[in-house]
Amino acid sequence: MPYSAEHKRQTRAKIVESARILFNRHGFQDVTIDMVMENAGLTRGGFYNHFKTKEQLHHAAVSSFLHGRGAEWRKDAGVDPGSPGEGMVRQMISGYLSSEHLGDIDGQCPMIALPSDIARSNPQVQTSYLQLLEAMVGLFEKGLGDKGDQGRQRALSLAALCVGGMVIAKSLPDSELAEEVRAAAQDFALGQLTN
Repeated sequence: MPYSAEHKRQTRAKIVESARILFNRHGFQDVTIDMVMENAGLTRGGFYNHFKTKEQLHHAAVSSFLHGRGAEWRKDAGVDPGSPGEGMVRQMISGYLSSEHLGDIDGQCPMIALPSDIARSNPQVQTSYLQLLEAMVGLFEKGLGDKGDQGRQRALSLAALCVGGMVIAKSLPDSELAEEVRAAAQDFALGQLTN
């Protein structure tokens, strides 16, 4: 008896989430299909019912963040995209540049966890990364109500500060300096808001 469409959807989601977590922990190159499937509690053969290649899985894992773990993160941080305003932007910056987000390796945004992997990846994976950045910039633009080129530049600058600050903090072996970098990026980004 074949599996239902819902069962297939749930199995695929389990594989994608397993891969997203393992890619965050170990990077794309150091994660094997066997590791992903074992972590998901499935056998290797089942992988090919959902993906042709590990690169396809990588694309799905990065893409899944926005509406999966990313949506959970936004909710936990008090970010409500349906209620734009400077307060939402403040919540976004505070949550993104928080100590908790820095320490949450499994749940980190792929823009923090995987930038080097993405830069060396195929165009499909790079496009999924681009969509994450565009979503962040869009939230900042919407929240700040800025119109035109100046508003776009402001939103891009905040996104670069948030992601870049966390990438540098995550990369440092000295946790005290990492915390200083994270806090400095957060303070500076929040200082760019009018209130």
